[in-house]
Amino acid sequence: MPRPRTHDLDHLMDVAEQLAVDSGPAAVTVRALSAATSVSNGAIYHAFGSRAELMGRVWLRAAQRFLALQREAVERALSAGPASGNAVEAVVAAADTPAEFLLRQPVSGRFLLTVSRKELLGAGDIGDDLAGEMHRLDRVLVELFAELARNVFGHTDGEAVTVIRDCVVELPTALLLRGRRAPDPAVRRRLAAAVRAVLALPLPDPATTK
Repeated sequence: MPRPRTHDLDHLMDVAEQLAVDSGPAAVTVRALSAATSVSNGAIYHAFGSRAELMGRVWLRAAQRFLALQREAVERALSAGPASGNAVEAVVAAADTPAEFLLRQPVSGRFLLTVSRKELLGAGDIGDDLAGEMHRLDRVLVELFAELARNVFGHTDGEAVTVIRDCVVELPTALLLRGRRAPDPAVRRRLAAAVRAVLALPLPDPATTK
């Protein structure tokens, strides 16, 4: 049985993503996907190997799209020059990316909020190659945190990176993602203000935190 062409794979993942967002992850079955796309069960299994692999591939694609948008936003802010204000705005841009992503790619954005990578990896049905690709995204984020810390604080020690992570991950989660709020301008302004306020605080003296 021939493997579906690349654009057909994208279509299958688009439909799976929409099914998960509309009806929950459990609604994404090979049979449901086949019914929605007129692609045979066998062709879907041939393309992805298993339902878990399909869901993992959809998750990976959405996460890669998100990280590409985040990198683009950071680079745009930093390209204005080396001034400290630009470095702070790069962190603001990184923190704002979940909101921007939900506006630009609403289905992919909601999919990432609906489907847990931890649950996908814990299911045990995902191949080593895909699991490796999913874990490598952690390194991409760590590298981004270090770059932002270097630009804002001039160094990348643990405390500096933790502050950046708080700004880029924890604050958006608390102000936007956890409450599943719409990314309206008021929420985004509050998030930006919170990030700037955190970055305005001096880092604690390591000697006082031991």
